[in-house]
Amino acid sequence: MIYRFGDFELDKAAYELRQDGRVCHTEPLVFDLIAFLLQTNGRVVSRDEIVEHVWKGRFVSDATVSSGIKAARQVLGDSGAEQCYIRTVRGRGVQFVAAVKTSGGISPSASAPAQPQPENADRNTELGIAANRPSIAVLPIRLLTSTEQFGSLGDAISHEVIVELARLHWLHVINRGSSFAFRDASTDLESISQVLGARFIVSGTLALYGGNSVVTVELTQVESRRIVWADRFEQPVSDLLALKSTIAAHIVGAIESRIQMAEAIAAGRIPTGNLDAWSAYHRGLWHMFRFTHSDNTAASSYFNRALQGDPGFARAHAALSFTHFQNAFLNFSDDRKSELMLTRKHAETALAHDPFDPFVNLTMGRASWIAGDLDGAIPWLERSIELSPNYAFANYNRALIGVLQGDGEASANQIDKAIALSPIDPLSYAMLSTRALSHMVIGDYEAAQIWAARAIKIPNAHFHIFVIAAIAYECAGHRGEAMKCIARLRALHPGFEVKEFFRAFPFQAAGFREIAERALNQLGLN
Repeated sequence: MIYRFGDFELDKAAYELRQDGRVCHTEPLVFDLIAFLLQTNGRVVSRDEIVEHVWKGRFVSDATVSSGIKAARQVLGDSGAEQCYIRTVRGRGVQFVAAVKTSGGISPSASAPAQPQPENADRNTELGIAANRPSIAVLPIRLLTSTEQFGSLGDAISHEVIVELARLHWLHVINRGSSFAFRDASTDLESISQVLGARFIVSGTLALYGGNSVVTVELTQVESRRIVWADRFEQPVSDLLALKSTIAAHIVGAIESRIQMAEAIAAGRIPTGNLDAWSAYHRGLWHMFRFTHSDNTAASSYFNRALQGDPGFARAHAALSFTHFQNAFLNFSDDRKSELMLTRKHAETALAHDPFDPFVNLTMGRASWIAGDLDGAIPWLERSIELSPNYAFANYNRALIGVLQGDGEASANQIDKAIALSPIDPLSYAMLSTRALSHMVIGDYEAAQIWAARAIKIPNAHFHIFVIAAIAYECAGHRGEAMKCIARLRALHPGFEVKEFFRAFPFQAAGFREIAERALNQLGLN
């Protein structure tokens, strides 16, 4: 059945709302609400009827229904003031008032019940892994200070965040038209979540005081009613464009890692026998970033389980590539040649399934790096950054390749960006160590040991981090601190050989390998 009204047509079979032939992005519940109203043939319908047909009788608040109606009007370019399509009949309900034509041989009937639409979970099941991708809505940042000059700045920041989040590729980001329908601070987040189908909601405020601006932002996991991240940004408003992009970059960098963390925690609560592909993938991520042999083995098992549920899950293939990279990088396997081959094989498989995923492109770059082809790694890492400029992990990897090639100064700027984007990152020890290396390759060992000292204090730092710190301390003349790092290294990897370090980090920086190797030899390592 196709319903035509104004410039719109709603195609139930294709599950599309189109305006002048162009598909309008419509959230599932909003689509169902419009479809139900169209089927009532101009009859006034009560809120109870709407709940029964659209929410399948589940308990929802009046605020949720009101938010749904508001979102439906927004999609149609309607408003509560104009009510060109959806009219509120006070005390009775709502009515679809525009003229409607149908095709398909059946006319809408007031007595005919609404054709049942599949619930979101059922409909999404048909879409494979997309069913369980976390969904996020970014609400317009509310301006607390009344001023015409900066009235649209809050919207501009929120819009920038939406655009950058969409680049991450693994998130389902609710479009601006739907999210920006909710400007009223009195609407509770649970109601907004139910209308938009959003698992996470970003909200915030903007206040202006003289020449300064203060932006506060929160990321809420709606189901648990838990704020998983919050921050406050205070900057001068003299350069609004820089303000907008800088704040958006920090928000996106923080959100990415915090949602991944929240998804991993949620997956950890699910009985192993009930894990779906998405949950198995995130259970695997939790193990993968611990950088131990047993955890890496467990991660590989979970990623394989995810692929059993969804063979086309690109990120699970990319994560498998990461585990084989780790086997080669940390010498977990005696068959290095096989690990290098599997690192590339799974990265290429991931790329075949999704060439636009930043993480997938990053694993292609890491496959080249671990094989010693630094030049070959660069295009993939730069493509990953091009796809998602605020992807901290890609910025860190690109900086590390630059350091290995001897470009310490430029790489320092890029690693600083990565650290700023994700200051509490699971791999922050690697970022800090790369910052130390950026000083070491240009001979500034005193500065290097300061960064290295920070890196070794981060939980889950693997043995290479202590090797880097030992070199920095030894070259800076701090033998006692260097020997403490060697003791920690031997505890983590009793059979360590110097060649393992240079196999993992194939330095091309002129003369640095010789300096580092001599320092390790002086510390009793061969």
